[in-house]
Amino acid sequence: MGRIYTLVNQKGGVGKTTTAINLGAYLARFGQRVLIVDVDPQANATSSLGVDKHTVKGGVYETMLDDAKATPFILLNTRLKLSLLPSSPSLAGAEVELVNELGRESRLKNALNPISEQYDYVLIDCPPSLGLLAINGFMAAKDGIIIPVQCEYLALEGISELTRTIQRVRVALFPGLKVRGVVMTMFDSRTHLAADVVAEVRKFFSGQVFESVIPRNIRLAEAPSYGLPISSYAPGSNGAQAYEALAREVLMGDGISNPKLQE
Repeated sequence: MGRIYTLVNQKGGVGKTTTAINLGAYLARFGQRVLIVDVDPQANATSSLGVDKHTVKGGVYETMLDDAKATPFILLNTRLKLSLLPSSPSLAGAEVELVNELGRESRLKNALNPISEQYDYVLIDCPPSLGLLAINGFMAAKDGIIIPVQCEYLALEGISELTRTIQRVRVALFPGLKVRGVVMTMFDSRTHLAADVVAEVRKFFSGQVFESVIPRNIRLAEAPSYGLPISSYAPGSNGAQAYEALAREVLMGDGISNPKLQE
């Protein structure tokens, strides 16, 4: 059965979707079978892979609310060798619709369990909130959560809230929930503040912060508008090199030694 990681941070604009897409793309480049699951009603992961959310015929909403099987809605990008379970505008109402549903916190987990063995990695991109959709992401993260943290002072303020939510989920729903790692994003080497934030986060999440740090990079910002991950849009950029290093670090941490890029 493949590994399932959920990318989560209640603060928006921290590079969560960027990390999901680009980490997934490089894991695929390393020969892994990867599925991106877009649980954000804004559908940014979906559009970042060149899929128009308004033309999606089904996806996460149907699997969570209608108990539909996920397989018919999974889109395979043959060029990227990357699969996507898309989001759509209909997911915006899911928070309200799930409230009275039986087992509402585990809908996503139950939808992914039957297909997870088809993939080496399932990466779940959650919305920037701590509502029911994010809770579903926590519950589905059988191998842990990945937390992108922006290298700015205000990002530190949200960490304590996030850790309290993680603890509440552990106590009430999922005692085995663990942090797989923290990814420092949007690092600006020209400022002392960025380095200070990295140091503080490393102290807060001792031993859980990835060594790979994602720089602030214009190519990373441009790539989604072309519907491409950075590995295809600008493979020689600093951002691409950072995500390649992150993917390699994830693989080696998961016991896959000396991973090699594939064409």
